Amino acid sequence: MFFKPARGYGSKATYSGTKLTRRVWSEILAGGYVAQAFAPPGRRRIYRDGALVELKVDVRLYTYEAEILLVAARLYQGQTTNMRTAGGGFAPILEIDGQPGIPAEFRCA
Repeated sequence: MFFKPARGYGSKATYSGTKLTRRVWSEILAGGYVAQAFAPPGRRRIYRDGALVELKVDVRLYTYEAEILLVAARLYQGQTTNMRTAGGGFAPILEIDGQPGIPAEFRCA
């Protein structure tokens, strides 16, 4: 599990459940955090310099008061998303039925 502040942004004050200290665990138990199961990154194949390469994909939903403001995707290699991966960077997200590529279970009602 990962623990994230309910009112946070980015990765600030985010903790992996495998690396918690007693002090941090007590802060999490005091409230104000949400738990998220680990979700490995999706993968997409692209042609780069004539060769088929597999890149990781990170899709982000930027929200405010339960409304989606922006949907963004990034393609990358390595441990973290970056803008230096050859053939990576921002990727398009296609809109389907008025929702920008968001599976039904994640759509706001």
